Amino acid sequence: MSPRRDYRARAARLREREEREQEEPRARERARDRDRLPQRSEIVALLEKRGRHLVGQPFFGQGPRPIVERDRTSNIGDLVLLKVSNRGGKGHAKVTRRLGRPDVARDVLEALMLDRGLRRRFDPAVERAARDPRPLDVPGRRDLRDLTTFTIDPASAKDFDDAISAERLGEQSWRIWVHIADVSAFVRPGDLIDREAFKRGTSVYVPGKVEPMLPEGLSNGACSLRPHEDRLAVTVELELHGAAVRRASFYRSTIRSDERLDYDRVDRVFAGEEPAEEPWAQPLAAARAAAAALQARRDAQGALAIESAEPEFSFNRDGHVTEAVAVAQTEAHRVIEHLMILANEQVAKLLAERKVPALYRVHERPDGSAAQRLVAQLASLGVPTPPLPEQPTAQQGAEAIAAASHLVEAHVRRTGRGAAGLNNLVLRSLKQARYDPRNLGHTGLGLEHYCHFTSPIRRYPDLVCHRALLSAVGGGEDAPEASRLAGAADWTSHRERDAMQVERSADDVARCFLLERRLFETGLTQEFDGEVTGVIGAGAFVAFGDGYAGMLPVRKLRGDWWELNEEGTILHGERSGKAIRIGDAVRVVVDRVDAPRGRVDLFAVEL
Repeated sequence: MSPRRDYRARAARLREREEREQEEPRARERARDRDRLPQRSEIVALLEKRGRHLVGQPFFGQGPRPIVERDRTSNIGDLVLLKVSNRGGKGHAKVTRRLGRPDVARDVLEALMLDRGLRRRFDPAVERAARDPRPLDVPGRRDLRDLTTFTIDPASAKDFDDAISAERLGEQSWRIWVHIADVSAFVRPGDLIDREAFKRGTSVYVPGKVEPMLPEGLSNGACSLRPHEDRLAVTVELELHGAAVRRASFYRSTIRSDERLDYDRVDRVFAGEEPAEEPWAQPLAAARAAAAALQARRDAQGALAIESAEPEFSFNRDGHVTEAVAVAQTEAHRVIEHLMILANEQVAKLLAERKVPALYRVHERPDGSAAQRLVAQLASLGVPTPPLPEQPTAQQGAEAIAAASHLVEAHVRRTGRGAAGLNNLVLRSLKQARYDPRNLGHTGLGLEHYCHFTSPIRRYPDLVCHRALLSAVGGGEDAPEASRLAGAADWTSHRERDAMQVERSADDVARCFLLERRLFETGLTQEFDGEVTGVIGAGAFVAFGDGYAGMLPVRKLRGDWWELNEEGTILHGERSGKAIRIGDAVRVVVDRVDAPRGRVDLFAVEL
């Protein structure tokens, strides 16, 4: 499985990132947890010499420093994983794994994943089961190997869980096939792999690494829709007139991908910089036209307008970060996104109509008060706002927030600033998306029915929806047990939130290592142009330079007393009358970089 990121989860990650003000309480909580060391535990530590003893200094926070038994695999200054036990009330530890050096980004990222509880390895029995998978033999599987099919993924991808076929039927009419890897044919309910997949809940993607939900034998092998190889799939076949679905059918299939396309190549084709090739040229054009119709429907339905970019990091052979490129969503991304959303919507609609137990992806309407607060926040920053009743209902609040997102988008285009901070305000006004056995709709997408179905290689709820769908259409599966779904929804939602926090922390760590490298090469007093992306009582969050981020503490803004306004959007200087507002330009220098913990403190050169 490749260390690629799910661009469809950008908005959720952006929401999590804006909640940085909660990071300090969480850090204190983790520190307290480490202080309460259990009888046996594993910790990530730095080996240090203390008198005659070798001790393990906890690397990601405070905690006891156990005495470490010497071994031949590690040395003083190494980053290690320790197995700790209490002997006579004193902590002793053995090195179970040498992780590397604390000044190497790749080693620290591995340590971070272990510190956050990721397994990093599969049980050998699970690995063996995945190396020689035996798919479920289901009669009636349709043979679609003669149908032109292609995948579109990041250039670095190795696990392909969705593929597309398309044809034009007439003016503004298309037939679309969305083929999804038939993971349920290989992973049976309650078997060894299924239990492990449920424990993990989701794949976790950090720079240069991945914690997969499924072992490589399945994720990169039998379940991956690789080009020019026969693969088992679950197909959603749709006939569209404009954005309206005239007919939908769902079935198991066998496909053979004709081409492995990547986003950059498809964008070059769309821009006329590279010719499309047969046999996929016409199907790609049909998919593009259908996606454009779906985009128009989405705009008309008042879905949120949020654009963001995700960092993609490069490493050298020694494990050091060498580059970070912001990968923005392009038309190629949107084509796949719209077709996947459509397939998810149609699957959820069928499951709801037939009352089959399943896990829905729900995004409930915000409270009316959340919309009122967002409007007040935007108004305090001089951003145009939509009209809002004095006591808005949940529906009116949702409509106002969607309208505000479009006004923010227009404001950002007009002024050229404020994108990150203002979009964060919009996202924070919403409730967090989650999984639920009830079909409660998806406010962010403006849909009454929605589930996750299109990524069963890396999300457990998608596997549940595969089983539910196939049970509903006679595909040889039993419906999920309704009594278990509430617990599964809570668990998979929890695992998703944990994954986003790990990914956020890992991005911060990688950025910090890259920033350290740049400061070393160019000088510690280098000044950067930045923009305020958020404010709290303790200071301002600033994006600066080429994708870096840091904190400008008010305690370092000497000669003034700074107060946060009621809306949480502006810091006012009581003596000077100055203001630090979300979206403001600032000029900063770096005061301190704590790369292993992903933290940067800044000084202001000019406000």
